[in-house]
Amino acid sequence: MILEVKIPNLAESISEVTLGKWMVKNGDYVIIDQPLCEVETDKASQEIFAEKAGTVQLVVGEGDDVLVGGVICKIDTAAAAPANQAPVAEAPKKEVKEEAKKPIAAEKEVVAKTYASGVQSPAAHKLIAENNLDATKVAASGKDGRITKQDVLEAIQNGSATMQDAYKGMIQQKPAFARTEEGKKMSRIRKTISERLVHAKNSTAMLTTFNEVDMQPIMDIRAKFKDKFKEKHGVNLGFMSFFTKACSLALMKYPDVNAYIDADKGEFIYHDYADISIAVSTPKGLVVPVIRNAESLSMAEIEKEVGRLAGKGRDGSLSMEDMQGGTFTITNGGVFGSLMSTPIINPPQSAILGMHKIQDRPMVVNGAIVVRPMMYLALSYDHRIIDGKESVGFLVTVKDFLENPEKMLIGQDPVEALLQM
Repeated sequence: MILEVKIPNLAESISEVTLGKWMVKNGDYVIIDQPLCEVETDKASQEIFAEKAGTVQLVVGEGDDVLVGGVICKIDTAAAAPANQAPVAEAPKKEVKEEAKKPIAAEKEVVAKTYASGVQSPAAHKLIAENNLDATKVAASGKDGRITKQDVLEAIQNGSATMQDAYKGMIQQKPAFARTEEGKKMSRIRKTISERLVHAKNSTAMLTTFNEVDMQPIMDIRAKFKDKFKEKHGVNLGFMSFFTKACSLALMKYPDVNAYIDADKGEFIYHDYADISIAVSTPKGLVVPVIRNAESLSMAEIEKEVGRLAGKGRDGSLSMEDMQGGTFTITNGGVFGSLMSTPIINPPQSAILGMHKIQDRPMVVNGAIVVRPMMYLALSYDHRIIDGKESVGFLVTVKDFLENPEKMLIGQDPVEALLQM
């Protein structure tokens, strides 16, 4: 029986994808749930898996555009597994007991070879690619000889799967006065990013307002509570949770910043929730997964969500649902050393906050010059919906929350709350 492998319906707005790369070769024997290829949509990459075992016949090539529902390969499910991949008889119990005394790495080496030997799980495949490892040197411990994520992590730790030998002869000294050029096809994600950035610049009345924040209070809190926080919640207490919380509360106070323009209806669309998009840099470009209802999440819940989404972004497993929506975006150029920038709005949103590098600077505090860890903040906004008063007020509110974190507990100064002012 011939099974046609088709591009599934990934999202309502996606009608076409680009086949990024094949993970199998023409004529390979594959097993159920083995990754076949990676396809690129306008927003993310996604792997396509084998639904049945059999021999693969490739239909389209890498870099080809394929419509949703289009056939990318065929699987001959009647084909038998190659003889050299046939399951091996189980070893005698006595030998198993002896092997049980060996180290874990040794145990993995004696796993019987089967039709699934060497097949990588999706997470394992990503780690192998990102770390440029030799998959043949990764000791497999999964079912029927499959390579798991933990196998790869252990290989990275002990250095058993490095590609040092493969690098020999690859590094060549550049000839003097070389003037070569090389063309590289843009990925679908990069094309989409480029188009959206140009669209944002050309279709909005974008302005940027700046302020600066003293990060000392937050740094003091992290220094005092980071160990207890991690012990209790299992995640680190980072800066992003403070910024996400401060912005989500400020958005409730300044709803225009949390709204967008529906040009077709001629309406301003407002939200009573804050879905914060967090810009994450990945090898394939910038992605912006969304933290839902950030205004209702605790600091620990925000940190867990940031970690989860950032991890999925780095290993390429973000789904369409992870990145759809979003009412406001936070981007952190400070991780790359940026001191100041003017971030570009993420349409259809109306504003974006740019974080930057923390740098010690002399500041006047209570009439004295002291050195404080300062960060520039940049708020780019669409002047069609957000006036200067609201944009500045929003940014000042974020600054106030960050410099007085206790206010984020109840949304205002505790003394003012006590006095009902």
